[in-house]
Amino acid sequence: MAAKPSGPQGDRPRRLRASPQSAPPQSAPPQSASPESAPPESGSSESLEGPRTEPSLSLDRIVAAAVELLDTRGVDGLKMRQLADRLGAGAMSLYWHVENKEMVFDLALDSVLAYRGPPQKAESRDWRGEVFHMLEDWRASMLRHPWSASLLPRRALGPNILSRLELLSNTLSRAGVADADLNAAIWSLWNYVIGATVTRASFVLSDEDRSVAQQRLTGLGEHYPTIERSRLLLDDDWDGAFRKGLDFLLDGLAPRS
Repeated sequence: MAAKPSGPQGDRPRRLRASPQSAPPQSAPPQSASPESAPPESGSSESLEGPRTEPSLSLDRIVAAAVELLDTRGVDGLKMRQLADRLGAGAMSLYWHVENKEMVFDLALDSVLAYRGPPQKAESRDWRGEVFHMLEDWRASMLRHPWSASLLPRRALGPNILSRLELLSNTLSRAGVADADLNAAIWSLWNYVIGATVTRASFVLSDEDRSVAQQRLTGLGEHYPTIERSRLLLDDDWDGAFRKGLDFLLDGLAPRS
């Protein structure tokens, strides 16, 4: 550590001279650097960042990789170290773009729930068709990314989700749903979509399983005559049941003249 100068002459740092034993022979020519060992030119990207074979790290790449990780490993499988490995980056480099893992969850969730449907037409009067399209798209998005249904109720709502809710609220309002009833209508549809998605994603039975269950029910028909008659346990038309149930809900929301 150099001392601070106390005057114009007195405390100048002394130059260190090499001892004769350590000085290189005068006759030895300087060795030329090989191409492999030559330092990169000043100002080159390699001198600043090192050689790169992967695209530079960005928020979009982090979110896309997080979605892939969540799709394959679920919510518990998202770790910052694994995310960095998937991106070919150091774990600490992620924090230049995101504050923490919670932020990664929020961004990944909002990313997969963006509504990419056709643009709304102001003159459209088919409010039921618009609501059907929005909610079927919402359900399909969550079925493609099953972790999203479990995360949605406990995460901050991002701009894509809020935009979807705003569009749904606006459509119901234009259809004549009173402002006093709007929140109840939105939450009823929210609960229906998430409930239908979670049930479909987790209720996995083979045809043989359903057949065996129905046979057991047939043997107990005197106790459960109605669901035995409707063959409830053999019904695997998830999409049809979702649409029909949504019809029932929208019938209740339809303005009465």
